[in-house]
Parts: sequence; C-alpha cells; structure tokens
Amino acid sequence: QVQLVESGGGLVQAGASLRLACVASGLTFSTAAMGWFRQAAGKEREFVASISATDNMTTYLSSVKGRFTISRDNAKKTVYLQTNSLKTEDTAVYYCAARNQAWLRSYASDYDYWGQGTQVTVSS
Repeated sequence: QVQLVESGGGLVQAGASLRLACVASGLTFSTAAMGWFRQAAGKEREFVASISATDNMTTYLSSVKGRFTISRDNAKKTVYLQTNSLKTEDTAVYYCAARNQAWLRSYASDYDYWGQGTQVTVSS
C-alpha cells in the first residue's frame, strides 16, 4: 500500500528554518504530483505548496511565497519543503500528499494519499 512518511518538524523560534521531508513508498513517485498542506489548531487544512511530477512546476500559498520552497528527488522518492523565515502563524501540523496524476493541484480533494503529519511550532 501507499505510505507517505513526513519528518523534519520541530519547535523553533521565529525567523528560523526547517526542512521537511516526505518519503513515499508503494506508488509510482515519478508520475505523481506532490503537495504539502497544513492544519493549525482549530482551523481547516490549507494548501501550502505543490510540485508537478515531471517538469517541477510549483505553486504556493501566497503567504509563504518567497519563504518556502518545495522540491523533489525522484530517485529518493522524496519531496521536501524548505521553510525559511518562519513566523508564529506558520505553526501547524504539516501533511504531505500525493496524487495519481502528474499535474499539480491546490485542493485537498485532488490528492489520493496522505501522510500522518509532522508538527511545526514557531515561538515568538
């Protein structure tokens, strides 16, 4: 079965950086668009970033553009989210998601598989 396993979360101060990683298994990673979403306590899950399967096109939530970077390594079946200049409002559980199609999407309903999430907490 498909498994997505996130890592890299933690507790950091505002302005710091974290690199989140998501390792996939059980799917054809090279043809799967990948995404990162997040859910803060008491709020709905929101799109953060997505990357297409073959041409590495990307799209971002406007509030993270210029601070976060999504990338992928198809040989390692891993997608990354580099988060820089973290703000307290970035505090959330970050989820990795995969879809069975190559083109990127920003709606959670477009994704077929989800990881368990990794907590990112940014203190002031």
